[in-house]
Amino acid sequence: MDTSQVTQETEAGVQVVERLEARLGRLHAKLRLGIEADHEAQVFGQGINYFHFENLPFTHVLVQTCLKLTGLYKRGCRNAARPILRENYIRSKTLPKAFDGFSILHLSDLHIEMSAAAMSHVRGILPQIDYDICVLTGDYRAQTWGPYHAALAGTAVLCAAIKKPIFGVLGNHDTIRMLPDLEAMGIRMLMNESTAIERGDYRIQIAGIDDAHFYRADNIEKAASGISPGDFSILLSHTPEIYQQAAHAEFDLLLSGHTHGGQICLPGGTPITLDSVLPRRLGAGAWKYHGLTGYTSVGAGTSIAPVRFNCPPEITVHHLNSSANE
Repeated sequence: MDTSQVTQETEAGVQVVERLEARLGRLHAKLRLGIEADHEAQVFGQGINYFHFENLPFTHVLVQTCLKLTGLYKRGCRNAARPILRENYIRSKTLPKAFDGFSILHLSDLHIEMSAAAMSHVRGILPQIDYDICVLTGDYRAQTWGPYHAALAGTAVLCAAIKKPIFGVLGNHDTIRMLPDLEAMGIRMLMNESTAIERGDYRIQIAGIDDAHFYRADNIEKAASGISPGDFSILLSHTPEIYQQAAHAEFDLLLSGHTHGGQICLPGGTPITLDSVLPRRLGAGAWKYHGLTGYTSVGAGTSIAPVRFNCPPEITVHHLNSSANE
């Protein structure tokens, strides 16, 4: 690498930091960048769970080699290439009547560079789907460290096919340095923040938190601080592992991903691992915890290896229905 290229990359890095400080404030940007510098690619001891299999060197090569030797690799790739469309219906007494029938397109765990065939399939079915907003619950990048420009380029192609508005959060595979470019694509990234969606005199609130699984940069209290008691509120989190905090913060709906539903499951859909600290019933699909309704997407992409077994990839449309005055 010549001197001019090094200089250009250094200047680009400085510009990203300046943009992050302008967007998040100097302290938030400095803290998140510092956490990444200290813990990126750490295998033991960081985050909610102790061991991070996806951060191990050569893990991807090892898993793919084993699958090829057993003759299952190609079948797993075919399974991973065609995400299915799921529909989920949510009833709430808190939801204003003006939002009855409001629909949310939910995409998670894209892992763009590893999931080209799946993303092509998603782009093909998006025009057939009717929805009011789209939410992205993190993990745009395939790797957990290193270059991220290929992930941004792939995400930009996908976002061009998605109807706005789009709201998003970061996952444990994503660096904070991706934030300015993601927002330049038209994604309203919610970094421990909330915003209102209005219909006439009525509104619902949508909040999002920074990665809680690995970087532990989440702040639910800050995200909920602008939400008035009684407002129907949705929390976006990459991981469902914060379900207890979300319930006690009185969110109505938690949309998340991260688990991949196991990605490689036993017959019947039983996951070998969810890479998460939570009850298994919360690891995929719809669930409830106290007054909180939740949905954990199994994701549209794949991680570690571009395969799936007994756990098809998905995109989801959530239909909100008001049950007030029934």
